[in-house]
Amino acid sequence: MLLKNATIYDGIHAGPIQGDLALREGKIAAVGGDIAPLPGEEVMDVTGRRVYPGFIDAHSHLGLDNYGMGFEGWDYNEMGDILSPQLRAVDSFNPLEKGVGMALAGGVTTVGTGPGSANVLGGTFIAVKTWGRCVDDMIVKDPVAMKCAFGENPKRCYKDKGNSARMTTASRLREALFRARDYMERKEAAGEDALKRPAFDIKLEALLPVLRGEIPLKAHAHRADDICTAIRIAKEFDLKLTLEHCTEGHLIVDEVVRSGAPAAVGPTLTNASKIELVNKTFDTPGILARAGVQVSIITDNPVIPQQYLPLCAGLAVKAGMDPFAALQAITINPARHLGIADRVGSLEVGKDGDVVVADGDIMVSDTHVLAVFLNGQKVVG
Repeated sequence: MLLKNATIYDGIHAGPIQGDLALREGKIAAVGGDIAPLPGEEVMDVTGRRVYPGFIDAHSHLGLDNYGMGFEGWDYNEMGDILSPQLRAVDSFNPLEKGVGMALAGGVTTVGTGPGSANVLGGTFIAVKTWGRCVDDMIVKDPVAMKCAFGENPKRCYKDKGNSARMTTASRLREALFRARDYMERKEAAGEDALKRPAFDIKLEALLPVLRGEIPLKAHAHRADDICTAIRIAKEFDLKLTLEHCTEGHLIVDEVVRSGAPAAVGPTLTNASKIELVNKTFDTPGILARAGVQVSIITDNPVIPQQYLPLCAGLAVKAGMDPFAALQAITINPARHLGIADRVGSLEVGKDGDVVVADGDIMVSDTHVLAVFLNGQKVVG
């Protein structure tokens, strides 16, 4: 497929590029200029249209919430075990859920999706494309992160099971990390001697990639003190960290900057449904981005329907965020957040052919998605 006469917003350069975009063998083959079509190649004239990278959400529960089924269909929280690091999003993801197709029609081509925040440790997130019939064929990366949670949710869900205070949540996470570190050291000391190895523990095994720095802790934290606790524990164990929600990040900008952790901000297009959301504002992503934080804007689907991700970026612009920073917050930044920027997030040669064609500014509510290409194949339009 060759897109001719496009106005290209590649996610890397602040201004648009005028020219053509070639999608060949599932990848982006050329960007900009006057590209000659190959023999037999389909050509699509997109004069007056805007072309974007496929949009990416770094924090969603798409495919695990089972659209239209309510609480009965939610498959992303284990409510019987506050420490569940062994759980894997891939085993709950439903590619045929209606919400997945709605996300794709809205131009969202990749999501980081996984466990919710009921548990102190909830299991691993995956990065998946939003088109396919079997999750195994849709995966971009598995795992991308280990979900952990601070604040009101684990307190509420386990208040009658010995977890009714923030300090209890922190202590449970520390204990799990201490035990996993001891388990790792014993395994390493045993070497090839199976008789000296500690007894297999699936929970502790699941935490080894975190301790080895292979994947980050994906820390659900809304309130400023919870954000600081997540940063503190990550430093104690020398762990990689991503800040999820970061609702009061604008109140502790210096601490967030010093942590070096990327921030996935949102969901903001909602009511302040609990006390830790009282300072929620669309100002947050712009404030953090201007301070130098790598910001992604998120829907936390199903809190906000996945297809409205670009609209959330537009509302951040309305609140003062730079438009290019907002575009990056739904393209290249979430790709970096998920560790998949080598494949998606921008329109660069060699990356996956995930492309959105729209009839205007994608962050404006009356703009329509006209076509979506995923892995170079036209799947919408």
